[in-house]
Amino acid sequence: MRKNSKGIIFTMEDGEEVLFEILGETRLAGVDYLLVAMAEENGEAEALILKDKSLDSDVEAIYEIVDQEDELELVAKIFKEVLGDIDFDME
Repeated sequence: MRKNSKGIIFTMEDGEEVLFEILGETRLAGVDYLLVAMAEENGEAEALILKDKSLDSDVEAIYEIVDQEDELELVAKIFKEVLGDIDFDME
């Protein structure tokens, strides 16, 4: 995955690139997190929280999907407080 001015581009296993819009950014305990979403055809959006795993020496940003339940709940709570007008559920 790579970050550009429009969002985060995921490269799927088949080589297809999918753009996720960045809805918010936050920093917690020295780690950067992004809330991203990809619009679906029905108007809904799939949201993910990504954790920046980049090293200073990396040319491109490296992100990992947050899937550890306690970390996900904590960061989701921060995004809900900061972005009060956005309603999302984390599964």
